[in-house]
Amino acid sequence: MRTAELTALLHLASPALPIGAFSYSQGLEAAIEHGLIHDGDTARDWIASGLAHVLARGELPFLAHQMERWRSHDAHALAAADEEFLASRESAELRRETQQMGWSLAQLCASLEWGDEARRATLAALKPVAQPTAFAFAAFAHDASPDAALTAYAFSWVENQAAAALKAVPLGQVAGQRIIVALREPIERAVAEALATPPHHINTFAPQLGILSARHESQYSRLFRS
Repeated sequence: MRTAELTALLHLASPALPIGAFSYSQGLEAAIEHGLIHDGDTARDWIASGLAHVLARGELPFLAHQMERWRSHDAHALAAADEEFLASRESAELRRETQQMGWSLAQLCASLEWGDEARRATLAALKPVAQPTAFAFAAFAHDASPDAALTAYAFSWVENQAAAALKAVPLGQVAGQRIIVALREPIERAVAEALATPPHHINTFAPQLGILSARHESQYSRLFRS
């Protein structure tokens, strides 16, 4: 991997990226409220399940195909796929999350003038825009390979989930690091599965996540927005 590609992906995966990822738990906080997560092991299992059954089958293959659409600059296909992804979100919270983070990342791409002017105009025209679509644009703009881009996206998701567990379970710092280390190989498997998934096999079926996310909207005490 080229140094420029690596540093760009480290930037995109960084918690310091100003898109608001730290304010969301993607159902994890609701899972804690309902007793599904209560320690480091159950937190690890919950995050691993989301990686294997939600990201690997849904967001990651979608991200890979959006990167290819940015490569060919198929504006119609980009918009249609983005609409389908937004419609697939299991709750109002999860839809607002991907829209807010997508908008923030798109604004960052425009402000830093990433990519070429024509593609930036296409990105600006996507309203609302899902986070994976904006991430695919940023990764393509930095000439990142699909496998590296998906790995960065998956690692960022795992790291954010672990950080949410630290605050909400709560867990100690070492327990959080154990979760991240334990999921290194599952990230590799998730990326491989995603790269082999054609568009018509993308699957976002996650009923438990949808139910918990919907319940989180009226949860009495919460730290996160999803």
